[in-house]
Amino acid sequence: MGSLARALVGLACLVAAGCGGGVGDPVPTHVPPYNLEITFWPEGKAGPNRMATLTCDPDGGTHPDPTTACAALNARPEALRPVPGDVACTEIYGGDQVALVEGAGPNGTGVRAILNRTNGCEIARWDALAPVVELPS
Repeated sequence: MGSLARALVGLACLVAAGCGGGVGDPVPTHVPPYNLEITFWPEGKAGPNRMATLTCDPDGGTHPDPTTACAALNARPEALRPVPGDVACTEIYGGDQVALVEGAGPNGTGVRAILNRTNGCEIARWDALAPVVELPS
């Protein structure tokens, strides 16, 4: 065996020895790709709100339709990100509704999205995530 091969075998042994797996190590728990709190103001922030929790994989929480909501999140995750400042949006008004989505996303990434219907770009984000944010009374 050449010196490079011996070095690689030695490195592999060191890596394997340092990877844990010993007695008493905590058992990893499953964290869903989304673990969110949703607040929805159907008449704008001056009015009453509705709240729900949503987890995906497995789909659950207090959300009235977690399966459809999780499908919307998985289909359009970019809708959780704000519209870039250099994007031109049509100046149309879609309504007073506001929603706040907060929590954890895939791989533990933080999620904090404020959605509204104040222009064409925001309406597109809203429409993509309507199954998530439109909470019935």
